[in-house]
Amino acid sequence: MPTMRPLDPAFPIDRQIGIDADAVVLINLFTLDPADEAVFLQVWEDDASFMKTQPGLISIQLHRAIGESPTYLNYAVWESTAAFRAALTHPEFRAKLGAYPSSAVASPHLFQKVAVPGICVA
Repeated sequence: MPTMRPLDPAFPIDRQIGIDADAVVLINLFTLDPADEAVFLQVWEDDASFMKTQPGLISIQLHRAIGESPTYLNYAVWESTAAFRAALTHPEFRAKLGAYPSSAVASPHLFQKVAVPGICVA
């Protein structure tokens, strides 16, 4: 299982999933040892394949930092925190977490769009 390191220690993911909200974006930053990169990618692909079967997932995308940094950003759009919570706590998904390399550190956080007049809509 990856080590969990919240982006905001005062409000970690386990508190966020308890809030009912629509249209949320999961940002999960992963760091790991370079030697574990291939295993990480295989495990993440397996997790993403599972998540794609879960109700409420709109899209999912993995990004890799440029250069030699084995840092990854997972960006997933969910219809609601309820849908994300159901997928995150599903026993099949929970069982998969043990396959991540021990060097993996995950920093998940949920976000919602913000409207800024003349710039973007929520």
